[in-house]
Amino acid sequence: MVDWNLAVATATRLVRPGPEISRDEARAVVAELRRHAKVSEEHVRAFTRMGTGDVHDTPVLVVDRPGWVRANVAGFRELLRPLLDKMHERRGPGAGNAVLGAVGGKVTGVELGMLLSFLSSRVLGQYETFAPAAPDLPAGTASGGGRLLLVAPNIVHVERELDVDPHDFRLWVCLHEETHRTQFTAVPWLRDHLEGEIQAFLAETDVDPMTFLERIRDAAQSLAGGRPEGEQEDGGRSLVELVQSPAQREILGRLTAVMSLLEGHADFVMDGVGPEVVPSVAEIREKFQQRRAKGASRLDLALRKLLGLDAKLRQYRDGERFVRAVVDEVGMDGFNRVWTSPNTLPTKAEISDPAGWVARVHRTTEP
Repeated sequence: MVDWNLAVATATRLVRPGPEISRDEARAVVAELRRHAKVSEEHVRAFTRMGTGDVHDTPVLVVDRPGWVRANVAGFRELLRPLLDKMHERRGPGAGNAVLGAVGGKVTGVELGMLLSFLSSRVLGQYETFAPAAPDLPAGTASGGGRLLLVAPNIVHVERELDVDPHDFRLWVCLHEETHRTQFTAVPWLRDHLEGEIQAFLAETDVDPMTFLERIRDAAQSLAGGRPEGEQEDGGRSLVELVQSPAQREILGRLTAVMSLLEGHADFVMDGVGPEVVPSVAEIREKFQQRRAKGASRLDLALRKLLGLDAKLRQYRDGERFVRAVVDEVGMDGFNRVWTSPNTLPTKAEISDPAGWVARVHRTTEP
């Protein structure tokens, strides 16, 4: 269904070059990011009171853009395996189908590679929750793996674009990404819960294989300028929204709430730790928020919508408001009850109603 190797090759060939930097400067950036990641671990755990004293083995990998592509293709391949197996079975046997599958897999591989090349220049860091280990991409051995990626050329590009102190900015980014690593390593059930929700979502998918591949193709054509403005099908909905059934919408509501919590918590921690360890945090935060709000070209904005990236930006904002409101109401220890079990995670409605979550989770039993 998808030629994954061709997807990697295509993305690597099309990826934009990073900022101009000497070999010695690049080595210094990599070394500093590794130091900041280690220091961030201590700061995040002290501030959040999560996982104090625990030692985890999830590695920190400082990668370039092709390295980010390879890591994400490996994760996608693992996570989507059940869905693609289901689509393969539905297609049925036969020589014609085999030929169609081989050709379609290469076409889809090229188009997926185009999308990944677009995304590879926009990600500063990422905790890969479902990452399988590979010779050049190690992953943790506990709780199903995991690794923290820091995309060095993108970090350098943004710090130059914002004209901020590079050392402060690198630490600021590491604080955010380290929070994600702490979330999953300090809350053992979280990974399995999230994977279960994703697999339940995929299990509900009942879409013709060619239709599914055509939707990936639409995204690639938008990237290449192949679809005139205003002619995008389905009202410009994201790829995830395009394949939803009623059952999937319910699951996606729960996933949205969890992702809003995780992203908002990382932003909250980053801002909470920042003033003490990042001298220019106020300037960085203001400029970075302006960059988020400003967006980019009309094509870039259309792709954000198609790929669901605009929803991710809302998750940062809504989730951070939820975390801040709960911590203000019941303190950090009271907030940390959110990590008790899947039942204490906020619902999608509670993300916008922190008081409702507090009332549900912290309610007392009358004598």
